[in-house]
Amino acid sequence: MKRKRRSSYVKIVSKQMVGIFLSIWVRRSLRRHIHHLKVSTVGVGVLGYIGNKGSVSISMSIYETLFCFICTHLTAGEKDGDELKRNADVHEILKRTHFLSFSSIGFPKVIHDHERIIWFGDLNYRMKLPYDKARELISKEDWSELIKHDQFVQELWKGRTFNGWSEGALNFAPTYKYEVNSEKYYGEDSKTGRRTPSWCDRILSYGEGMRQLSYRRTEFRLSDHRPVTAVYMTEVEVFCPRKLQRALTYSDAEIENEEVSEKGISSGE
Repeated sequence: MKRKRRSSYVKIVSKQMVGIFLSIWVRRSLRRHIHHLKVSTVGVGVLGYIGNKGSVSISMSIYETLFCFICTHLTAGEKDGDELKRNADVHEILKRTHFLSFSSIGFPKVIHDHERIIWFGDLNYRMKLPYDKARELISKEDWSELIKHDQFVQELWKGRTFNGWSEGALNFAPTYKYEVNSEKYYGEDSKTGRRTPSWCDRILSYGEGMRQLSYRRTEFRLSDHRPVTAVYMTEVEVFCPRKLQRALTYSDAEIENEEVSEKGISSGE
């Protein structure tokens, strides 16, 4: 009887808050280098605290480098001013996300205490264009013109949200809103109502030592969104006990030599 082959990846933590779900998987060989797992949830929905909108965040260290992953679902709506509500959601998430620790030394307490941060999910920023004009630009794959009308990019340029964060190039069609199990955007039949296609689903990064290798959408038709994926290459700091011991040994030897030299000078005097 053949043994079932073990998966190359293992789950280390999962957390769900209403419709927001975050799960972290790593290569099996990397599992023993993952430490200091902490989870924080923030609800910004109804009354400003209900979890239908908000974030699930996970703090962890990979080797000696601190990582934070934030999955969010921000306020919906495409009316003028709704983007300001989304900005406010981001502000609340940054302010209210806390990672509890028994020690106050060296462990991150808030999102920006981490060295590498990935923020992703349904950010819900919309396209400030009429439906027909947006569809025209999509048909031409004129992403550079389309992105000029993207609320998120506009808010970023104005310095109203996500200061210092980075996003890869949007070289794919808007991810929302589709008819379920269809390639059609919702509203091709004007009688059903229309939603201007938008890049609601985003992946952002913050911190040095990361390089994005790919950023694209995938064609799963299970909802009215198309999910996006990103691949990053990141640097991590690795602690090597043998190198530390060698350095300490050399340091001890230097100190002993200095002490001997000082004694020799004192004796000569």
